[in-house]
Amino acid sequence: MSNPLLSAFNTPFTTAPFTEISPNHFQPAFIAAIAAAKKEIEAIKAVALPSFENTVEALEKSGKHLGVIASIFFNLNSAETNEEIQKLAREISPLLTAHSNDILLDQELFQRISQVFEQRTQLSLSPEQTTLLEKTYKSFVRNGALLGESDAATLRKLDQELAQLSLQFGEHVLAETNKFVHFVDQVSELEGLPQGALEAAAQLAAEKGQEGQWAFTLDYPSYIPVMTYAKSRSLRKTLFMAFNTKCAKGDALDNQEIVRQLVTLKQQRAKLLGYESHAHFTLEERMAKSPETVFEFLNSLLEKAKPKAALDVQEVAALAKKLDQLEVLEKWDFAYYSELLKKEKYALDEEELRPYFSLENVISGVFATTSRLFGLRFVANTEIQVYHPEVTAYEVYDRDNQFLSVFYADFFPRPGKRNGAWMTSYRGQFKEGTVDHRPHISIVCNFTKPTKTSPSLLTFNEVTTLFHEFGHALHGMLARGVYESLSGTSVFWDFVELPSQIFENWCYEKECLDLFAKHYQTGEVIPAELVEKIKKAANFQQGYMTLRQLSFALLDMAYHSQDPSQIGEIKAFEKEILKATELLPSVEATRISTSFSHIFQGGYAAGYYSYKWAEVLDADAFELFQEQGVFNSETSLAFEKNILSAGGSEHPSLLYARFRGREPKPDALLKRSGLVVG
Repeated sequence: MSNPLLSAFNTPFTTAPFTEISPNHFQPAFIAAIAAAKKEIEAIKAVALPSFENTVEALEKSGKHLGVIASIFFNLNSAETNEEIQKLAREISPLLTAHSNDILLDQELFQRISQVFEQRTQLSLSPEQTTLLEKTYKSFVRNGALLGESDAATLRKLDQELAQLSLQFGEHVLAETNKFVHFVDQVSELEGLPQGALEAAAQLAAEKGQEGQWAFTLDYPSYIPVMTYAKSRSLRKTLFMAFNTKCAKGDALDNQEIVRQLVTLKQQRAKLLGYESHAHFTLEERMAKSPETVFEFLNSLLEKAKPKAALDVQEVAALAKKLDQLEVLEKWDFAYYSELLKKEKYALDEEELRPYFSLENVISGVFATTSRLFGLRFVANTEIQVYHPEVTAYEVYDRDNQFLSVFYADFFPRPGKRNGAWMTSYRGQFKEGTVDHRPHISIVCNFTKPTKTSPSLLTFNEVTTLFHEFGHALHGMLARGVYESLSGTSVFWDFVELPSQIFENWCYEKECLDLFAKHYQTGEVIPAELVEKIKKAANFQQGYMTLRQLSFALLDMAYHSQDPSQIGEIKAFEKEILKATELLPSVEATRISTSFSHIFQGGYAAGYYSYKWAEVLDADAFELFQEQGVFNSETSLAFEKNILSAGGSEHPSLLYARFRGREPKPDALLKRSGLVVG
């Protein structure tokens, strides 16, 4: 039987042949691709005199086929997984880790790279070539090339264990999320829930064989409406407790020991490589550079945000007491009374906005916005194979009508997909001679599903999420680099959120909303007064929301910047770290860490601060758009050229200063967040 993963993809734009691939194709494909990649490495080492071209550039070009197979497999493991794929992941992950170690700990290969690196000042390299050389050399040093034989063996063992534990962490979170369903059989318990949420819950119950009831899960489109609108305090508490005790119940899916093991192994790895902590190791290759800088940044924001956050909570607590004689505002109460307060202060009902944000219209709006800014054009192509019937594939063309990218969009929750929203790629962009290999980009979300009576109607928060992920997608689609490892989103992690977060700003601009915010039944454009309410409410609870983000960032840094042997019981550790940001009563059974996938499954360990760091950049950058016009062609072109297309070709500080004409200033963020007046 032929293996489609080991043949040239005979598909439009050589896209992944999803409908031809079976899980049993993956393991033999990985084994064959690893063997081929090893031969490429041996060929590099066989050349007599090392040069930039025959060593550094050749290494960059090696393993392309393996990279494509890995992208397909691990993206499926996130967006369309099952027990068979998860089992394969546990078997394949050690093979890939060992292969990576084989390269990075290959002394003969490292000596060749070192020779080129030592000659770098005599070589006539472009800025991108210089970046590639420095990054390659550093990646070897930072991954054990200078270690002795015994320590190198220890590093291999640590990397294997970390890869397996990270997979296990994610499998537990997905299983716990899928396991929970709460049925309600009395409509009186559902007072306050919007009609769309009721309809979705009834539809879900019917799908699960409970006709005439309502079913609620921990998927965001089910969970968020309950927390925001359900008058029943007991229903809110039930879902809150289920959501916030994920993988912390002392059963087979408990992640508490895995968390301890992960941070301990990361610390051991950092120490082995000569770093004080995992945070010191990670931040060496970030804009922030050190844990001290990150803590200074976070504590500075904390000082400004906490007084405002305390007032935010007091306001909500006062309303809860006035309306329902609530003496103690609990965490499962906050979103509900906060929404009532927003209605009272701004006469803004989030449900009033939904009819203007049908998913179909919002997608058209994102396309129209990028067309006006960057001249992009999107064409749906049903000939491109997809991994699930709900996924849509598009061809993307640039302002010169040249093919730019393939774009996949996947919007709704399902059992095989992890929660949240993310951008990823199936193939990166790179150049070979005169041939520009264009990327295959995907965004994956978990939005409100259509019901029998209405299309998918998004909350405003879902609209900003779609714009956010599309900003990442633009970073990938508009890539114009030579080297894949420096292309698109291959940038410092505290810079990668700039394109995504800046793109959210257009959601608040009437000029942009007029392109797509139209009532799904009448076609009426969103009224100016509603847009004004959105803008006025933009700073609502910003103190509280800032504090919440800071709490995640501080917890992440606490795990990764100090000796993990000091971590005892996870809840006690969390309480100690979060006491500076905690404004509501702590709930003993809950844990943040056990489902904190960003830092224990994704790549944000010692990097969660990046969201706030990039907010400084995005607010400062968007201020220029506001000054010049939000669709100003010169500003758009400058952002595309210096940020989106440049990828990681140069240090982000240089790229940003080239776009903005100066270093970033925090003033715009503080003003936008309502943390300073001005």
